[in-house]
Amino acid sequence: MIGLGAELETTNCSRAGCRESAGWRLDWRNPRIHADDRVKTWLACDLHVDFLRGFLVSRDFPLAVSPLVTKSEAGPA
Repeated sequence: MIGLGAELETTNCSRAGCRESAGWRLDWRNPRIHADDRVKTWLACDLHVDFLRGFLVSRDFPLAVSPLVTKSEAGPA
């Protein structure tokens, strides 16, 4: 998981037990306990993106899924 505004500590998939490199970013929040500006991020590999998306959608959590772009891929600031 990525902390709010923090650098990525890892780009591994967030699925328990998976150590594959992530290619997807899932930004979500639990509206029952999080304010609108509190967003959590999970990372997912190609194999687990649908599993993690399904887990969050089944709980009716607001969710945005996008390709993961690291700072090195984004280029100079």
